[in-house]
Amino acid sequence: MKPSIQINQIGKTYGDVMALSDINLEVETGELFGLIGPDGAGKTTLFRILTSLLKPNAGEAWVEGLHTVKDYKKIRRIIGYMPGKFSLYQDLSVAENLTFFATIFGTTIQENYHLIKEIYQQLEPFKNRRAGKLSGGMKQKLALCCALIHEPKVLFLDEPTTGVDAVSRAEFWQMLKRLRERGITIMVSTPYMDEASLCERIALIQGGKILSVDAPEAITNSYQKPLYAVRTADYYRLLNDLRDTDFAERVAPFGEFLHLTTREKMPEQEIKDFLLSRGHSDIRLQPAKPTIEDVFLDLMQTT
Repeated sequence: MKPSIQINQIGKTYGDVMALSDINLEVETGELFGLIGPDGAGKTTLFRILTSLLKPNAGEAWVEGLHTVKDYKKIRRIIGYMPGKFSLYQDLSVAENLTFFATIFGTTIQENYHLIKEIYQQLEPFKNRRAGKLSGGMKQKLALCCALIHEPKVLFLDEPTTGVDAVSRAEFWQMLKRLRERGITIMVSTPYMDEASLCERIALIQGGKILSVDAPEAITNSYQKPLYAVRTADYYRLLNDLRDTDFAERVAPFGEFLHLTTREKMPEQEIKDFLLSRGHSDIRLQPAKPTIEDVFLDLMQTT
């Protein structure tokens, strides 16, 4: 079976700025695939190419076997696209926006209500409210309904959880899992590293280049360097002191702890003795389990 999304050596520049360089990816049919990277990494540019809104400067891409440049009209009939910025008609009501998008694709809300029922039921009490007056989470749900109303084969969601509260983020990912169970291919981009584990496979992207592609667990398991979680009574001074040592390869904040990567395996007592010699108190030090963010920072440093 051919992949649902196939990307071969895609490159894109804006003047002298390289947005994407030699991107190669495959997303299987029915897969929930995550494109993970910070702002400016190239996620939106890649999504616009895959949804036929931009032409690449190099390489080719296919969605459901359709060429993103030659078959752009056909592609637009079979995909749902939710851009990062809320782009629905703010002066139209919830119901009017949904009716408008259904009409564009030659369908009706009634015909495909089964696709959006679970999501729309949460919006129905506000169906006559203007879209611009909705909360961030409700705007997100409306945009997803509009992207689904024509029963797309592939769903592209560009940073759908940016700017919404934690509860809405969790609800949104539960919706995506249920959509995947229907066989819809979903490609979602996010700058939130903690959302990577919610995908079946992910691609880490930075500076327009793919750093790694694999299942989230496989990516974190690939991290073999010594890693410790450490904190003391003086967090900021701890950060500076550790970065000033010869044994630290990288020190990065992770919540109430710092993640310390050392150049070689060290006895924990040796690290504690160093901290005591610098006058630190209330020292807590323990081996840490690598996260996607640890891997991402390491790949950024070595590539």
